[in-house]
Amino acid sequence: MPKGYGMPKGTGGLLSWEEVEQKIADAHNYWVCTTRPDGSPHTMPVWAVWWNGAVYFSTDRGSRKARNIMANPAMAIHLEIPREVVILEGTAEEVNDRAVLEPLDDLYQKKYEMRLSDAPGESFLVRLKPKVVLAWTEKEFASSPTRWEFTSE
Repeated sequence: MPKGYGMPKGTGGLLSWEEVEQKIADAHNYWVCTTRPDGSPHTMPVWAVWWNGAVYFSTDRGSRKARNIMANPAMAIHLEIPREVVILEGTAEEVNDRAVLEPLDDLYQKKYEMRLSDAPGESFLVRLKPKVVLAWTEKEFASSPTRWEFTSE
């Protein structure tokens, strides 16, 4: 954070990963941010599930976000939680492994009362395993900004 924000020097007030991971799993809408071929931003809400350290969502293969991801897989996702910020950044990847779809279908059914596999159109299943996660709360803005960095496996 910039100097003028008065961020603490120590670790007091930082958010726990367990708390933030639960927010990721519990979120209803996830704002997916991609880049159009001309470099302009594109942001759309999606339904998604958190499973095995990644966000999964499906979209039609012909959608703007799918075409953006195919051209440039750099992506950010922001949760829709009032007065709390959780941002995930990383590289999106298409998932073609049908063995992955079954557990995702079950999670999606439990969360949204529909299955991913029932989505109309030609499905494009996306996984974002975050490289960076940023989180803070409005109330504790000066002490809660927390950053996690993950390495690829």
